[in-house]
Amino acid sequence: MKFGVFDHLDRNDEPLTEFYENRLRIIEAFDKGGFHGYHLAEHHSTPLGMAPSPSVFLAAVAQRTKKLRFGPLIYALPLYHPLRLIEEICMLDQMSGGRLDIGFGRGASPIELSIYGIVAADAEPIYVEWREMVLKGLSEKTLTYKGKYFSCEDVPMTIEPLQTPHPPMWYGVHSPDSAVRAARQGLNVVSLDGAAHTRALSDQFRATWAEEGGDAAALPLIGLGRFVVVADSDEAALALARAHYPLWWRNFNYLFRLHGSAPRHQRPDNFDGVLEEKIGIAGTPDRVADFLAAEMEQSGATYMIGQFAFGDLAFDDTMRSVELFIDRVMPALAGAAPVAAK
Repeated sequence: MKFGVFDHLDRNDEPLTEFYENRLRIIEAFDKGGFHGYHLAEHHSTPLGMAPSPSVFLAAVAQRTKKLRFGPLIYALPLYHPLRLIEEICMLDQMSGGRLDIGFGRGASPIELSIYGIVAADAEPIYVEWREMVLKGLSEKTLTYKGKYFSCEDVPMTIEPLQTPHPPMWYGVHSPDSAVRAARQGLNVVSLDGAAHTRALSDQFRATWAEEGGDAAALPLIGLGRFVVVADSDEAALALARAHYPLWWRNFNYLFRLHGSAPRHQRPDNFDGVLEEKIGIAGTPDRVADFLAAEMEQSGATYMIGQFAFGDLAFDDTMRSVELFIDRVMPALAGAAPVAAK
């Protein structure tokens, strides 16, 4: 089993200079502790995301780590100029020695898109068109593309990614249809949904991969994301999670409250609700390991993705949680394997 991290970089009361430095120090711990990957969300005009330019923050990650893979989950394609994004991806891949992973999407929030003047109805076709264009530009010496939203002819691609034909790709899945599309395209996937629902997605993903002639040994990663807080006692871990998760939830809902709406994939407003829905865990290393082992087995996932830093969890408490996870939880889960698809 491999282990990864999902991060919103949501704002707390630390000065931003200190906030960024502390998060980079935590990411250094992920790197030294043997995590496979670090996945960063992109958000705009909201305290949910203090990395509105993922490439800028990830450039710092590239320099502060040695083995950790990293990347956006996802780049919101309608907010980018496709030629500029091609160049940024190539730079990051080269600067990191080929450790970049990439994910593309239409953007999770219509409100954020509208701030940039993007009509929600255009987001999906722009994403489809520019995804094709970016991938083409990452693998060719000159780029010619005729599209509805952008066209170019014989543009020199003077910079290229280190990984060929392009860095590994990721996609968030919520439905069987999205699992089918991702498997056909050979994408690694992440689910933040419950284990039973994720099981339906992972089974569909494996079935489609097999139907397409994919090698079982080369199956892309199937990630399961969970909030994780580890402490020396259950009581201490729960106290931390209960006290500091609510700020993350307020950040998660910030723009929607301003506009009188709600997120499409809402989360509980308190950590007890997180526990009830089994989308997170707070406890001792043994309790956390038992919970995650059960979740991975039920979901059929192969890649455990933890969200360790959120809300106003203090740096020291987060570091202690990460250290306990590395020292005690990861060894306990390392040999766990998902139940075969039905």
